[in-house]
Amino acid sequence: MAVVEQTVLEALKGVIDPNTGRDFVSSKAVKNLTVTDGDVAFDVTLGYPAKSQIPGFRKELIAAAKSVAGVANVSVNIVTNITAHAVQRGVALLPKVKNIVAVASGKGGVGKSTVASNLAVALSQSGLRVGLCDCDLYGPSIAHMFGTDERPYQNDEQQIVPIEKHGLQLMSMGFLLEDASPVIVRGPIATRYTQQFLRQCAWNDLDVLVLDLPPGTGDIQLTIVQTVSLDGAVIVTTPQEVALIDARKAVGMFQKVNVPILGIIENMSYFLCPSDGKVYHIFGKGGGEHEAKRLGVPLLGQIPIEMDVRESGDEGHPIALEDPAKSASSKVFREIAAQLR
Repeated sequence: MAVVEQTVLEALKGVIDPNTGRDFVSSKAVKNLTVTDGDVAFDVTLGYPAKSQIPGFRKELIAAAKSVAGVANVSVNIVTNITAHAVQRGVALLPKVKNIVAVASGKGGVGKSTVASNLAVALSQSGLRVGLCDCDLYGPSIAHMFGTDERPYQNDEQQIVPIEKHGLQLMSMGFLLEDASPVIVRGPIATRYTQQFLRQCAWNDLDVLVLDLPPGTGDIQLTIVQTVSLDGAVIVTTPQEVALIDARKAVGMFQKVNVPILGIIENMSYFLCPSDGKVYHIFGKGGGEHEAKRLGVPLLGQIPIEMDVRESGDEGHPIALEDPAKSASSKVFREIAAQLR
């Protein structure tokens, strides 16, 4: 029997995981292999989300196992196990949250909340359990972008229970206020609200929590990096220099507090005219790419200017929910999510 099992393992070594460049056996993803007569069964544990790829993996692994003489039936169970990463020393992880990614910009008006919302959706589409926390207390927009006016409630442990929409767990000051109600608080109170959203929220077994930070490098940003351990920050900018100047300030802040920069997303990168197919670089060209090279970090993606992105956000249906084959922006957000996993 041991010889048969070894033969099956050798056959499975021929299947390469395109995401790691290694075969599933050598990477120790194949577990619990059993061989009984002509029946083969085993588990595969992935350390990253691959919802759309799992059917293809299963097909290749079954074919490889069946190439062994005498094997008639193959059962493959593929699961994802996301591990938690503690990055900043002396800063604790959030309970029931494995990883935290901040989406930031040094400047307002670059579409950061749109990017954060769609990035969270794209990560969820890949198979992760995702939460999105709107840390912009003065200009909360997540409630509108997800099309819900629900009010959160407290559980028996006096924790705020997030709103659930489109498969994500959401928290925002926008859920607590009427549309026209402003938040008029000084820095210390804003800091306290931010800590409550992070530490007193009943996040439910999240693989990743996306933080939509306010623009700038003020009290709220510093509170966050001192309150929770961030796996990294994604910087959103437009191609124009005036946005890049402030993006550099955001990068500098994260570097000073030892938060890794995961990459840059260039929003409003170009406009593809639907009438003639011509590309117009309304806000300039190459700014995000140049800045990414200067910092030595990836340019994660370039989001085009599309009317559908604006309409989807206004309708409470983020564009990343759309079929990537039909939406250029949805496709880019899926590609960005794949790089971050």
